[in-house]
Amino acid sequence: MIKIVKVEPLFVSRYLFVRITTDEGLTGIGESGAWGHLEASAVAISKFGDYLIGKDARQIEHHWNVMLRAHHFVGAAISGAVSAIDIALWDLKGKSLGVPIHELIGGAVRTKARLYAHVKGSTIEKQISLAKKFQRVGFTAVGHLNPLLDEDQEQPYFKAHARKIQDAVNNIRLMREAVGPDMDLCVEVHRRMTVPEAITLARDIEPYHPLFMEDPVPPANPDAMAWVADHIPIPIATGERFTSFHQFQTLLARRGVQFLRPCICICGGITGGRKIAALAEAYDAQVVPHNPLSPVSLAACLQLDAAIPNFAIQEYPSANPESEGHSDLRAANIVTGLDQPEDGFIKIPDSPGLGIQLVPGIEFKEPVAPRGIAMRPHFDGSVVDQ
Repeated sequence: MIKIVKVEPLFVSRYLFVRITTDEGLTGIGESGAWGHLEASAVAISKFGDYLIGKDARQIEHHWNVMLRAHHFVGAAISGAVSAIDIALWDLKGKSLGVPIHELIGGAVRTKARLYAHVKGSTIEKQISLAKKFQRVGFTAVGHLNPLLDEDQEQPYFKAHARKIQDAVNNIRLMREAVGPDMDLCVEVHRRMTVPEAITLARDIEPYHPLFMEDPVPPANPDAMAWVADHIPIPIATGERFTSFHQFQTLLARRGVQFLRPCICICGGITGGRKIAALAEAYDAQVVPHNPLSPVSLAACLQLDAAIPNFAIQEYPSANPESEGHSDLRAANIVTGLDQPEDGFIKIPDSPGLGIQLVPGIEFKEPVAPRGIAMRPHFDGSVVDQ
């Protein structure tokens, strides 16, 4: 038995981690992806900790089921807590056996993962400049690529339909002309369109061969997403908001997704990610793990990427030069053990567990940066997804 003696939520900068300690002094770490509701997720981690203390850390599937099924009601804060704990338990198990997590879930089918870097900018010129910078250092794909641009959230938004579509199409055209055919474009619309708008845009950007179009419409309605998928020539990517494998199954059954975007830190951790990848494989769909979070999340994604045959590409959360001053991996200073990307790929860690470690005492070195509640206003006074 590997007995759990402590379960600690840790706030570090804009992130929420969990650290689980055993009676032998071994520790495992995980991350919650509850995003703007990390405070609630931290409370859930502590509550689950009351259940876990004294239990055997090796019984991961059992604990996963208990946490998700005991009180029936789940959501982002709860699923984020379960995901963080699950990742930490897998980290512990790998460390106790001296092997990386991917050895415990079937073994590696690859030793490195292809990456796409974040390209953000309030103008297409800024987006192109950043894409070309990544291209020069070897990246073969860029994503978070918003053809509607990443404008200031304080700025009221309005464009006529024709102008909105034409500007977005022109931005994709300019990007493709700038980077050529050797860089894939992962277009992300951030849920900002209606069904007819999304269909019109996708048809018009077909000549520029994007790898996929992500979240063209809000993802909560699987029938709406499936309607878009049925009427466009570009693959749909979605799923970053989904908290369970059942939501992915529903959308797969409706032929509403070709690239699944599970967030390992909110969909149930490594355990949930494995189930989602298996569902996708049965439908000949591919997996593109979502990761706008810290290097802990990246390490968890990479362990899953290593072990599944239908992995496509990994989101690499490069910092936004406009707001964060550089384009390296966001929050790279909080962990050790990750390699640098090379030629657009990253080596999958093969040290025990996740293959990384939190910098000792990092929770005391990085001030907490909570996310407030805000949305971009529309010109008419309503709100806009962005």
